[in-house]
Amino acid sequence: MIKLVCTDIDGTILKEDFTFSDRVKECIRRMTQEDIKVVLVTGRMHSAAKYIARDLGLDTPIVSYQGGLIIDGEDVLYERCLSSEFSHEIISWARENNIHLNLYSNDKLYVENDDYIAKRYAGERYTTYQVKSFDEIPLVGIHKLLAIDFENPDKVTMWQEEMSERYPELYIVKSTPYFCEFSNKEASKYCAVKFLQEYWGLRDDEILTIGDQDNDIKLLEAGGTKVAMGNGTEGVKAVADYITDSVDNDGFAKAMELFVLEGV
Repeated sequence: MIKLVCTDIDGTILKEDFTFSDRVKECIRRMTQEDIKVVLVTGRMHSAAKYIARDLGLDTPIVSYQGGLIIDGEDVLYERCLSSEFSHEIISWARENNIHLNLYSNDKLYVENDDYIAKRYAGERYTTYQVKSFDEIPLVGIHKLLAIDFENPDKVTMWQEEMSERYPELYIVKSTPYFCEFSNKEASKYCAVKFLQEYWGLRDDEILTIGDQDNDIKLLEAGGTKVAMGNGTEGVKAVADYITDSVDNDGFAKAMELFVLEGV
């Protein structure tokens, strides 16, 4: 019996137009009513993810920053940050190559330029940002750095490959075709789910994980039942036990009805 569902947000339960379908919301309500834990596991900031949890009626811990932070109410259960040394090197790399970089420090978003990328990113996620030279920000409590190129996904793939080779000590992943994320090696969705598994004393077969992007490969690997969205990448589909429908066709709800709510 599934007791814990760990789900990505964007492209998994949140549609391409950044809305939830009624069927997904009702599915989550039913699971919560049956005492099945539903945990959001996202690359988003905690401050952005908590509003989504509230909208869905969830009171479970929230996993944010790809697994770098787990907060239950006001209590920090797990936190892994980038070192100041690595943060400085990645900032220098981005400046040298004219790459837009988001910096997340103590759950606040900073950018150095108030450009189209910053406005689009924040607008699509209903979040705010501060414009400030990164030289003025103490490089402590850095949850992640995010390099963005909305025009050239091949360039983002190149960043991920080259920087992963240069910095094997870090967790570097594409979270969308346009985002390359840099974080602590232990700030992955896998690490976060395994922490919660131990925290609640659950078996592998009591955990279902579901996602759509390459950063969700680690999420799926942590579950006993691994579900990829129909709109997912080939990488995430390759590690899945089951491929459901797309997010716009309520793939999340269909998978939950099959694996979690059937017979409940």
